Amino acid sequence: MDRLKKRAEFLAAQRGIRRVAGALTLELAPSPAGKADGFRVGFTASRKIGNAVARNRAKRRLRAAAAARLPLLARPGHDYVLVARASVLTRDFPLLLEDLAQAVKAAHQKLDAQKQGA
Repeated sequence: MDRLKKRAEFLAAQRGIRRVAGALTLELAPSPAGKADGFRVGFTASRKIGNAVARNRAKRRLRAAAAARLPLLARPGHDYVLVARASVLTRDFPLLLEDLAQAVKAAHQKLDAQKQGA
């Protein structure tokens, strides 16, 4: 699981498919050419979440959920960005895992529908 670190990579994913599920928002986009060997993931939490401590805690919870679910669900050659929502700090972890799985499945369905339509 490679990480997205540059702002341009996050902005590219932002222009892709977006799905909201419970305590997180998932942004999905195909990886740029040359990065198609695996999937990449990034995490973000805005100031709406709270102070720096709260934002870091939110991102830690998202990283843990991604480590548990994305290796099973993610498709190679795609970038995933997990955006924390305010409820991520209080959401039970099993429900957070369900939110992530639901968002990934919905995003993949939309991606497949776009590919069939093109």
